[in-house]
Amino acid sequence: MKTMSLKEKAVNFLQLVASGNVREAYESYVGPGFRHHNPYFPGDASSLMVAMEENAAKFPNKALEVKRCLEEGDSVMTYSNVKHEPGVLGAAVVHIFRFEEGRIVELWDTGQAIPEDSPNENGMF
Repeated sequence: MKTMSLKEKAVNFLQLVASGNVREAYESYVGPGFRHHNPYFPGDASSLMVAMEENAAKFPNKALEVKRCLEEGDSVMTYSNVKHEPGVLGAAVVHIFRFEEGRIVELWDTGQAIPEDSPNENGMF
């Protein structure tokens, strides 16, 4: 049986969360002592998990498409297009994961709404 890379674990975590399977994501990939740096919630695992569950309930058709994924040492960075509803441009979101013993122990995230009109011919992705 092939061992999953940290990149695969990070992407699977995000896909589970986006599809509403937040508890499964946490049980499968989050390690003890997990902390995060989202400025809108306390930094513990349970508060972020509850917020993710509330978001999944509010946006049951959310879609996440990972556009880039980099792994270096114990860290993984993803660059994704997150759409809360079909037919919207969504946001460009960066997640940075730090792993210990194959489990996520630290998470950073930041995002930017994708503008409808942009002078940049290259787009955000």
